Amino acid sequence: MTPSITAVRLTGARHRAELPLLVLGPSLGTSASTLWTACADAGLTEVFDVVAWDLPGHGHNRAVPEEPFTMAELAAGVLHVVDDIAAERGDDTFFYAGDSVGGAVGLQLLLDAPARVPAAVLLCTGARIGTHESWAGRMAQVSMSGTPVMVSGSAERWFGAGFLEREPARGSALLHALQEADDDGYVAVCGALAEFDVRDRLAEIGAPVLAVAGVEDVSTPPASLGEIASGVKDGRLVVLDGVGHLAPAEAPAVVARLLREHLLGEPAASSSDDRTVREVRDAGLVVRREVLGDAHVDRASAATTDFTRDFQELITQYAWGSIWTRPGLDRRSRSMITLTALVARGHHEELAMHVRAARTNGLSVEEIKEVLLQSAVYCGVPDANTAFRIAQQVLAEMEER
Repeated sequence: MTPSITAVRLTGARHRAELPLLVLGPSLGTSASTLWTACADAGLTEVFDVVAWDLPGHGHNRAVPEEPFTMAELAAGVLHVVDDIAAERGDDTFFYAGDSVGGAVGLQLLLDAPARVPAAVLLCTGARIGTHESWAGRMAQVSMSGTPVMVSGSAERWFGAGFLEREPARGSALLHALQEADDDGYVAVCGALAEFDVRDRLAEIGAPVLAVAGVEDVSTPPASLGEIASGVKDGRLVVLDGVGHLAPAEAPAVVARLLREHLLGEPAASSSDDRTVREVRDAGLVVRREVLGDAHVDRASAATTDFTRDFQELITQYAWGSIWTRPGLDRRSRSMITLTALVARGHHEELAMHVRAARTNGLSVEEIKEVLLQSAVYCGVPDANTAFRIAQQVLAEMEER
């Protein structure tokens, strides 16, 4: 069934229809106002007609359906609300940004109504969040003891270090919204999240997607956002330092800037801006760990000296942060290109490392063989002969593990 959704206007009445519509989605346990108001006030309402929405049983939405609903049905409820707004505006397209379950709804909208959403920003979310078991446990806990039982744990999971000390009023408002959320509404959203999994459909999404992760987010870590950024056709990843699970509330000015840049095409901050450099570097570190593995990156970090530190920073920021996070090629394609280039240049140590990375990125043993056969023709048989020897040894070691 399609649940009832409540819209919350964050833009004043003046000149609303003249601005592009931006729809903002909440995180589980929060309200539209507590999560997004600071971000809206940090520069969104100047350039967008901003409408946020509340989950069933959350914030201003006290309606809770008696039957369970899916993420697709939740997205349909959001579309129903947007349809009413669009009728007033005479335009049925809208930009979208959502955090956590709001981001999951964003993915569903991009899949179910691609013509309606020309671009989206998805924050602190995933194409699959948690497991059936983890959501079942939480549903049982809240059904028995109510949403107040979640407040203590959420205070630890939601925020980056020091946020509650820096912004006590904002943090308190978010935790109060969780405590006031309807138990049945909270459980129903958990049920939708338990069944949500669109990992195998990301490649269907053609609209430009900016995935924003928090370095300190334990619920949807940067790897979850990296999977989205690399899985959609036109994706980009930004990782925010010092941020946990509620980026719009924790870093409202930074998030507002990212939304304006991505959705409106405003010029990005200068490369000399420390925040931008750090975002690129952190994104590169996330992708480097995903592709090469924690063990390899940890060894490289442990071996770093004062003499090699700048070089390691160069690799992380430019090779992994600027190149491997670019849209246009998926990681499988990047691995095939990299293997070919390494064969051609005879970089055997790097070749062994990237054979392992190719398997991580989804290439089969058969596909790696085909890449090396292709390389034999265009790079030379001796180079390919050495490459086959190295690859066979690496693949055998991986098989033994």
